[in-house]
Amino acid sequence: MPVRVVHVVDLSETELASLGIARGDTLQEGEWFVRPDATRPEAVRMPREAAVVGAFTHIHVTQPSSAAVVATSSVRFTDVPAIVECATPDGSVIVTAIRPDRLSSVAEHRRLLDRFAASVERTTTSIGVGIVGYGPFGGMGYTHGLAATETSGLHLAGICDTNAERRDAALVDFPHVSAYADLESLSDDDDVDVVIVATPPVLHAPIALTLLRAGKHVVVEKPMCLTAADADMLLTEAAAVQRTITVHQSRRWDGDYLALRRAIAEGKIGDVFNIETFVGSFEHPCRWWHSDEALSGGAVYDWGSHHIDWILQIYGGRPDFVRASSHKRVWRDVTNSDQIDVQMRWADGREARFIQSDVAAIRKPKFYVQGTAGTIAADYRQVVTDDLVDGRGHVRSTWHHAEVASRLSLARYEPGYGIVEMALPPVQTSGWPFHRALADHLLLGEPSPVPAEQSRDVVDVLERAHRSAACGDAVPDA
Repeated sequence: MPVRVVHVVDLSETELASLGIARGDTLQEGEWFVRPDATRPEAVRMPREAAVVGAFTHIHVTQPSSAAVVATSSVRFTDVPAIVECATPDGSVIVTAIRPDRLSSVAEHRRLLDRFAASVERTTTSIGVGIVGYGPFGGMGYTHGLAATETSGLHLAGICDTNAERRDAALVDFPHVSAYADLESLSDDDDVDVVIVATPPVLHAPIALTLLRAGKHVVVEKPMCLTAADADMLLTEAAAVQRTITVHQSRRWDGDYLALRRAIAEGKIGDVFNIETFVGSFEHPCRWWHSDEALSGGAVYDWGSHHIDWILQIYGGRPDFVRASSHKRVWRDVTNSDQIDVQMRWADGREARFIQSDVAAIRKPKFYVQGTAGTIAADYRQVVTDDLVDGRGHVRSTWHHAEVASRLSLARYEPGYGIVEMALPPVQTSGWPFHRALADHLLLGEPSPVPAEQSRDVVDVLERAHRSAACGDAVPDA
């Protein structure tokens, strides 16, 4: 039956009475912590509470038989109704104490309201996770293993690696997991429902295709694959076998990127027309497969998988033209380019640029985003930790500059003032947001954490950039 969401202020006295509720005083705008009732099916796999800003109007339940409180908020240390479900002959009416648009501006509350329109059942099922390509030195296989063991609704069931030492390492890290030397054995494990492919990119497409045909849901590490044709093949196969394929675009949840998206969505810099992103330094590139073009696909497929995904998310689609240039001047022992510069343009004139460099002794800003009302920029910051360790003394650890969220600087033009500046801190995130969303998708039917069609568009741009760097000409959209 249809579900209507309405603010209590917008209901007449007659409507309120028919719903079994009454309207109380309105409190001035403030920050309220809304807590779903954990016993409700809509609250399954939801956090304990989330904050929202707005005016709060008290809702009084006068007929408990027809009006049920589904979320509360603490007002002066008393829990009062924040969201109430009212039963009517024509379906449920969801009445909110804070305007629905304000609630929907917070992802957790938007999910809660959306669930009323869907059939949500409580479930204790756990999804078995497999990993192909465990990798060395605490790499992505270990990361996904941690995520699977620390995310409610997931459990690590099996790993597959052709290297015996890496299988042994996985069993040390996760003693109860099943370890396999070949893909067929992992595919035959009925406890494995979804498989994460963490191999070099050149292997993503054939492995993902095999797993889909074996009836598994598939998560592919970025990039999804190396060509748009392979991406289309995977999407077609996933649809045919009715299985999910998605991509671990983990940096969609980086705190500085989330802060950037929020500022843009709130119109703080007007309409965005230019985006520039950069990653790099002047140091020897890694000497693993990441730097081998035959396995990685080329320099643009590494960090470009994240940065170009960011750009396409902000602009809402892939560019009409892509031009790229590359340099091979310093690091002769690896096959990836030392630097690649990707320039993108949309039909309406918007443009973007991404640079990855191993020959940049002074870093460009991580973000430089121009809008019709202002500009946002962010610099990288190096993270160094100093510790005193028993038996060793002073130990200094230096972390990769791209692993820590940056603080954004925003400057906008205000008539009568001129340029007004402010600093935007990163949005706070915790846990494993991609893996949590994956579990919600597989258990509850909620949207895929990263729709595969979006990753297909990223691959399309990466492929065009790689081709353009090789030939020197712009590559238009197909």
